[in-house]
Amino acid sequence: MAAERASRRNGRRRAVLDLAPLERECMQALWPLGEGTVHEIREQMAAARPRAYTTIMTIMDRLAQKGVVTRTKVGRAYLYRPNFTAEEARAHAVQQLVEHFFDGSREALRAHVSGEPVAVTPAARAPVSVPAPRSARPRTGRASEAEAPAPQPPRLDDSLL
Repeated sequence: MAAERASRRNGRRRAVLDLAPLERECMQALWPLGEGTVHEIREQMAAARPRAYTTIMTIMDRLAQKGVVTRTKVGRAYLYRPNFTAEEARAHAVQQLVEHFFDGSREALRAHVSGEPVAVTPAARAPVSVPAPRSARPRTGRASEAEAPAPQPPRLDDSLL
């Protein structure tokens, strides 16, 4: 019951694979190991960016509470095992991307990745009006934000398709 309440955000249940960036980093360190202690996971992550032992311990505890990993007490430490493969996580992430940004159309995602024109749905055409903070608003005589070129979305790797 408490775990279910902890997994709710903004009135909706979070998917098991909705991971924060540091949670994803921990999983990316754990997958090649197959199983590991906090110490081993931390060592695996140290090359990219060293983190405190307690930070990794907290993240791994949260992943266990979410059901993303299983942990078993071995001596004084816990041994963590992923409950899904990296490939299953990738497939889930792509599915979420397709559902939320491409109206469920894998073809639209393929077209986007290959640079082909993508049909835009009526909901996607509606302009989103978000007022800029006062300090970010242009002053008289300066070009408005509307004239600036729109930032390009990141490109996806074709291997995900």
